[in-house]
Amino acid sequence: MEKFLIIGLGNIGPEYVGTRHNAGFEVVEALVRKHNGVFYSARLADVSEIKLKGKLLIVIKPTTFMNLSGKAAKFWMDKENIPPERVLVILDDLAIPLNRVRLRASGSDGGHNGLKTIQESIGTTAYPRLRFGIGATYPKGRQVEFVLGKWDSVEIPVVSKKVEKSVEVIETFVFRGLPTAMNEVNNLEFTN
Repeated sequence: MEKFLIIGLGNIGPEYVGTRHNAGFEVVEALVRKHNGVFYSARLADVSEIKLKGKLLIVIKPTTFMNLSGKAAKFWMDKENIPPERVLVILDDLAIPLNRVRLRASGSDGGHNGLKTIQESIGTTAYPRLRFGIGATYPKGRQVEFVLGKWDSVEIPVVSKKVEKSVEVIETFVFRGLPTAMNEVNNLEFTN
């Protein structure tokens, strides 16, 4: 059975639920819900295993906090023997507008501490990542408060549509490959 590792980035704890920085958690939670899965506590992560048409998706939410996500990514890649090209990391991204998501095969960490620690831990930048745009609509010097802040009520309809589409993109990635998944989502704009 072909295995995939789907990693949603975020921070554990009730104070982080519904924050922009937890967009990765929101997407993987929606994926697991859609397929009637459940998360259980395991080493370095909350984990769910979803079997879909001959594929096994190991879905994790690292419990290490964002800045140490690489420890969980490396552990689960090694434990399940999953190569980087069958890993998909979902994360929030300030550099992408709220109405967009962007799927890439590889790239820099773009200043995102979660990606930085994954790249350091697994020794490559060549793994797919789905960047969930959160925009950068904050006053100078208020980036941390913005990223760790909860979605505004006007943002929630767009975020909900993007979460739903992101789940479909993960499924496309697993069944039809990265190029098809990229074509499906990279030019979409989401509106209320």
